[in-house]
Amino acid sequence: MNTTVQTQTQATTDLASIAIVGLIGLAFIFITGIAQASVLHDSAHDVRHAIGFACH
Repeated sequence: MNTTVQTQTQATTDLASIAIVGLIGLAFIFITGIAQASVLHDSAHDVRHAIGFACH
């Protein structure tokens, strides 16, 4: 005889996943639609210097 036990953990995990994906989606919308190109370029430039890659 097989017994199946359902727990609340699955629902909590699903909600956390949905929230994380939603935040990533909002970040993509901000990056592609709202932020100015010069701000994005300067940020990428600063990150390259911070992690040790030469960019020029």
